Formats: sequence, structure tokens, C-alpha cells
Amino acid sequence: MSKTNTKVTLAVPTAIELFVGAGGLGMGVSLAGFKTLAVIERDRYCCDTIRENTEASHPIVSQWPLEPGDVKVADFVRFEDKLDLVTGGPPCQPFSLGGKHKGSKDSRDLWPEAVRAVRESRPKAFIFENVKGLTREKFATYFEYINLQLTHPDIVRNEEGGETWMRHLARLEQHHTSKRRDENLSYKVVFRILNAANYGVPQKRERVFFVGFRSDISADWHFPESTHSVDALIWDQSRYGGYWDRHEVPKKQRIVSDRIRERAKQLEETKKSGLKPWRTIRDAIHDLPKPTVNGSNEYMNHRLQLGARSYLGHTGSPFDEPSKTLKAGVHGVPGGENTVIFPDGEFRYLTVRESARLQTFPDDFKFHGSWTETMRQLGNAVPVTLATAIATSVREHLELSSVGKIGGRAI
Repeated sequence: MSKTNTKVTLAVPTAIELFVGAGGLGMGVSLAGFKTLAVIERDRYCCDTIRENTEASHPIVSQWPLEPGDVKVADFVRFEDKLDLVTGGPPCQPFSLGGKHKGSKDSRDLWPEAVRAVRESRPKAFIFENVKGLTREKFATYFEYINLQLTHPDIVRNEEGGETWMRHLARLEQHHTSKRRDENLSYKVVFRILNAANYGVPQKRERVFFVGFRSDISADWHFPESTHSVDALIWDQSRYGGYWDRHEVPKKQRIVSDRIRERAKQLEETKKSGLKPWRTIRDAIHDLPKPTVNGSNEYMNHRLQLGARSYLGHTGSPFDEPSKTLKAGVHGVPGGENTVIFPDGEFRYLTVRESARLQTFPDDFKFHGSWTETMRQLGNAVPVTLATAIATSVREHLELSSVGKIGGRAI
């Protein structure tokens, strides 16, 4: 593959998003400076959420061209060689710890459509996200299959000829390790499990991200470095005390567990590392009014939902830690994952607005649907802050990259 010294200049970089959901990943892409040419979503409640905010001229999504419908029938050829970025989070239920674990046998496995979008549109880069469960040993072979498909999207499975995905995997492996020059479309792909809390999100949320750059792009890219750490939070709460001072918590109410105190004894001053403390639920929602069943006139989607209960394995998120991973739930809203326990023992569900803050959505972004539906949207979303960090880094490297030829075609 030949290279030139041409520098890529992205005046207005372009992107499309598949499986947009409530829009967390897409909002991060927009905040990173990409112009969104299409957002594709099948779920009607998610479409209503995007549509309502677009019609309300929300500054982040006002120009989003929503395309309601099944991604399986979407035309991506129209974007061929016109895109800088393709993003999306294929449905996670086939691989989620809380799902039925059917993996590739689940009809909701839409990774093949993500690969098709890349193959047909030939973007300079892509970002795809999924649950950490995809990296489990049970799905190890299929994980490698996804990775090789994204690396070589032009090597297409012959389903009409009866080729199974395992046989297709073998053919991809053979192609990937061959000595012949690859004249097909190909990508340099990296993946990593990221914890959103390490990037300033007030939630312990681990997800796997695949990022790929087209093989004619010399991006020299790596995942953004962490900006926050648990050790910095422990120091801030136990040794330094600044956390409690910022929130004006009286000393007698500064509750620190024995586990945290023991960990604090082992720490040196972590401020020297330059990392900020993990953000907690208190950090995220301290300025919101106490929710009532009638809701709030000042904040949208801030209504108390009754009926929260704590049980084994579902004991709520401590107020002075990042929340547990918000979940959509297979049979409605899970009890423990979407609840908070306060220092005085109060235990309740997080409101939609509080949950939105834990996913770093802006307060003026409205969620459509019932409590269960809106919490499902939030439980499936990518935190906006994390999405912005990754997309911004990808854009910066695209702007500095050199470009050559692929498949005999100048790009």
C-alpha cells in the first residue's frame, strides 16, 4: 500500500450513527465537531426521544437527520467515500450478563450490519461499542470473528452458499495471515474495555470499544488516557477531605467505610498523578431538588418513582461513590442497579433526570416514554462525556494523519 505525504484536512468532518438509541454516542460525536449525515434507529420510543429534541432545536441534535427503521434495509452505498466516521452500539442483549446469552444465535445480533455499513460506506474510521460481556470466554471465538470482520469488511460471508460463520471465520483468518498484498478494503482495529468512571462519568460502567482506521490512514492512535481515578477519590474523601468540604458535609456526617479507610492508608498523595477523583452520585445530583411524585417544574423527567426495594445482590449505589452500572433490564427496570442509598439510610429509585446526569446527558435533553421505557433508553446509552473523549481523539488524529491508496484507488 503506497503512502503519500498529503495531510488530511477535515473542514467539517462527517459521520453517521447506527443504533442511535437515546443518542449518547451520537451526541459525543457531534460535540467532537462531526457533522451527522444520518442517525438510524428502529425503536419507536428512542425515535420519539430524538425527534422531540430535534424539533425543540436542542443545540446538539437539532440538525440530526433521523432515519426511523430497520438498519438491515438501510442503504450505506450512498455514503461511499463521503464519511470520516461511522459509529454505533449494536444491541447488547445477545452478550449481556443480564440477557439470555444467545450470542450469534440471537436475532438481535446486528454486528453483521455494522460491518456492512463499514464495507459499503468505506469511512476513514469507525467507533463501535458493546457490553463487557462480549469479551467473556463463552464468546471469545465470536469476539475474534467480529474483530476480523471489521478488519477485513470486504471478505464477505457467503450465506447463500451455506457458509457458516465459523467457516467464514476460518477464511478470514486465512486471509489475515496470508502473504499476499491486500487489495481489499481493510482497517487497523484496536479494542479496549473502558470504565466510564475513569473519564469523569459518575458511574462505574465498563464497556468494550472497537476503534478502526482505514488502512491507508496513518493515525498513530491510541485510546485516550484516563482523567479520573478511584485512588484520587479515596484520597479526597479519607486523607485530604476536600470532597466533604466542597459539599459542605458536617464532620459527623462524613461516613467512610472501613474498606475505604484501609485502602487510604496504603495510598501516597495521588494528586501528584494529575488525575482527578472519580465523580460520585453526590457530585452529579447534589443540586437537584428532592424528587416528588408530582415531578419538578424546573427539571424535566425528575419525578419520584415509588416501590424501590433492596434485596440480595441489589442493594443500591452508595451516594458518595460513582453509581453502579445503570441497566435497561430484560424484564423492566432492575431494582438495585438503578437505585441509590443515602448516608441516612434512605433508599429509592433514581429519577430519570438523575440517571441522565449519571450518563452525562444535558439537563435540557428530554426523554420520551414511560419511566420503564426512558430508563431502558438510559440503561442502553453510552455516556456522553466518554463518547466525546473518544470521538474528539479520533477527529484530532484524522486531521493529523497521512493518506495513501487502497485497492488501487486514491482516497
